[in-house]
Amino acid sequence: QVQLVESGGGLVQPGGSLRLSCAASGSIVSINGMGWYRQAPGKQRELVATIPRGASTNYADSVKGRFTVSRDNAKSAVYLQMNSLKPEDTAVYYCHAQIVSREGYLTTINDYWGQGTQVTVSS
Repeated sequence: QVQLVESGGGLVQPGGSLRLSCAASGSIVSINGMGWYRQAPGKQRELVATIPRGASTNYADSVKGRFTVSRDNAKSAVYLQMNSLKPEDTAVYYCHAQIVSREGYLTTINDYWGQGTQVTVSS
């Protein structure tokens, strides 16, 4: 069974930095797009950054120039380096991946989500 496990959240002061990590495991054949989303209290989940396999990255306007998404295909992992953090970046951050996996004789493509990691930016 495929799963995504996140790490790296926490409490940081405004202007600080955090690095989120997310690793996929299971019967993985390949991974297409990967990325990060976030959900603040009382708000809908929103895209933060995506990194398709072999294509250019995409960022929400609110994080451009401050956040950097990267991936390590050998480790089935995606990362989010967050710099110059602001209080409005406070949210639960979720990693996402579209994964091709093998289930017995079947090969399937599904969207998977991490369990979420809390990022709090406060003085």
